[in-house]
Amino acid sequence: MIVIGIDSGTQSAKVLVVDGDSGRVLGRGQAPHAMITGLGPGHSEQDPATWVEALRSALASALREAAIDPARVAAIGVSGQQHGFVPLGADGVPLRPAKLWNDTSTVAEAEEIAAALGGPAAFRDKLGLSLAVGFTASKILWLKRHEPDRFARLARVLLPHNYLNFVMTGQARMEYGDASGTGLMDIRRLHWHEEAVAAVDESLPGKLPPLDHPIAPAGPMKPDFAADFGFKNVLVASGGGDNMMGAIGTGNVAPGVCTLSLGTSGTIYSYFDHPFEDPRGEIAAFCDSTGGWLPLLCTMNVTNATELWKSLLAIDSEARDALAAGAPAGSDGLLFLPFIDGERVPPLPESSGVFFGLTRASFRAESMTRAVMEGTILNLGYGFGRLRELGLRPSEIRATGGGAKSAFWRGLAADILGAPVVTLAEPEAAALGAALQALWCWRNDRGEKISIADLAAAWIRTGDERAEPDPSRVKLYAERQDKYNALWRTLTPRFAESR
Repeated sequence: MIVIGIDSGTQSAKVLVVDGDSGRVLGRGQAPHAMITGLGPGHSEQDPATWVEALRSALASALREAAIDPARVAAIGVSGQQHGFVPLGADGVPLRPAKLWNDTSTVAEAEEIAAALGGPAAFRDKLGLSLAVGFTASKILWLKRHEPDRFARLARVLLPHNYLNFVMTGQARMEYGDASGTGLMDIRRLHWHEEAVAAVDESLPGKLPPLDHPIAPAGPMKPDFAADFGFKNVLVASGGGDNMMGAIGTGNVAPGVCTLSLGTSGTIYSYFDHPFEDPRGEIAAFCDSTGGWLPLLCTMNVTNATELWKSLLAIDSEARDALAAGAPAGSDGLLFLPFIDGERVPPLPESSGVFFGLTRASFRAESMTRAVMEGTILNLGYGFGRLRELGLRPSEIRATGGGAKSAFWRGLAADILGAPVVTLAEPEAAALGAALQALWCWRNDRGEKISIADLAAAWIRTGDERAEPDPSRVKLYAERQDKYNALWRTLTPRFAESR
């Protein structure tokens, strides 16, 4: 029996064809996603047709490499970039490009929704989490404010992974995990919050899909889609957001495991079996895609910052790491605030990047390269400190995402976060998690009452690479963390006033 996991991310679609018994990957495929260019500051959009085309291409490639009979495929799961807004018309066709997770053009709309519920603190009290500017709710209100003709034709609101499920099944549904990142769901009671929904528009309740426990599949695959690949009787799982699927794919489905994802954004999250809330609202109190909760720290600037730096110097990742290693820990006193695309944690959506502390010693490629890499982890370190304050005590951190391939970056993470960082045997954690969730949905749909933790224990293996924190560097970076936190607070008086 075969299951397939699809990870539809910001940059590409990745597909794994997996043996359902052993968890062994039989085939892989990947196809790029194009961004829409020429947009104004803060806008980030993609055409959903890009996702469908890439999914089909990557799926075909993975099946060719696996060289299996497609009729053996039992279930498919989809991981998708969170918070995106896919507005569908009555015909099921997107009305416009999707606004993505890193679109920060909706600051005014996010503030308006929070104000309608009594302000940020009241919003947290009512829904269990803060309303970040990147969440879906503000994007829907943006459409209403800026494109009223399209809003008048809005028939259904979907997130990116729901849209791909819709393409494959014809069913419009949402599971708790990804839905919890819309800013419209009560994460404790697991239903749409009427007041938050009404703050966007009185007609919105009829345009939101029903909420389901993630064990409930999205539905059977449509015959026409199945026929294109030779599938027979394929079940499409509920799927989920990329962080929720990354949690499953790293075995983060029981208390005590912590996952670090170093991608375009940076995330740290850990499974809880009860609702988790941050009174300050800095840690997102999401649900996961297994029926639990997934408190999550998300920063918006990791590989986006380093890719820009590599492009500026015309170097590759290996040369970047070599340059960074040529400077001492602390980058000769240089600090870098990596707020290239604004920032979510700390909540500074209109901020920008900063090099601070340039001297004759640090005005060189080695120091500046190291400072860029250190800055991305110090930024995560601010939120990780908050997670520790709220009780997180990780014995190890499981690293995934493109940045986790760098031994230098993993070492920085271990020293700055103060915990061992290990790799995974399968680096494509989100796609593997989607495949594992698909197996879980399929077996339970057949009447087998099996836990996803048991399945994960059989499938998920850590890799051979392990970075241990160095005590002397841990101490140095603790001091750098204090200076980093003081710097961005000094440069953002509005944040200080709000506190």
